[in-house]
Amino acid sequence: MEIWDGYNIDGSLAGVDLVRGEKIPDGLYHLVCEVLVQHTDGDFLLMKRDLNKPINPGKYEATAGGSALKGEDGLTCIKRELYEETGIVAEEFDYMGRILDGKCIFEYFYTKTDCAKDCITLQENETIAYKWISEQEFIDFVNSDKIGKNQGRKYREFLESCLWR
Repeated sequence: MEIWDGYNIDGSLAGVDLVRGEKIPDGLYHLVCEVLVQHTDGDFLLMKRDLNKPINPGKYEATAGGSALKGEDGLTCIKRELYEETGIVAEEFDYMGRILDGKCIFEYFYTKTDCAKDCITLQENETIAYKWISEQEFIDFVNSDKIGKNQGRKYREFLESCLWR
């Protein structure tokens, strides 16, 4: 059983536990964190979702991430999720912002890595493939209908800010 902290709409802890798979009460939210990974050579990492995922099965995403477990803040969550889904260990993250969507508070992060590009590991039932794409391919991906609405919006803002330059 996966336990999450309940949050108020302003992002403060509500002092309530939530259980994955159970209905989230009105006025409560749970924290989901995503990280955009860029290699020091400029390429961006895309992860392909497992075919059995209920949302966007088999689609590539420009992220690793997931729900924060009870007691985790955004940074702790994203470090764990990045390692679980890719095998990448990172300590330096830039905070990109927050989006409220449904019963989720999404926090977005960015990290740059110099890991060996062929050493990405996949998490069973989460990811089934990965690929590194060039900056231009990433721009095209972010501006296509192949990316989720919120992720596309956040990463278009990222591109406009030229954070990685």
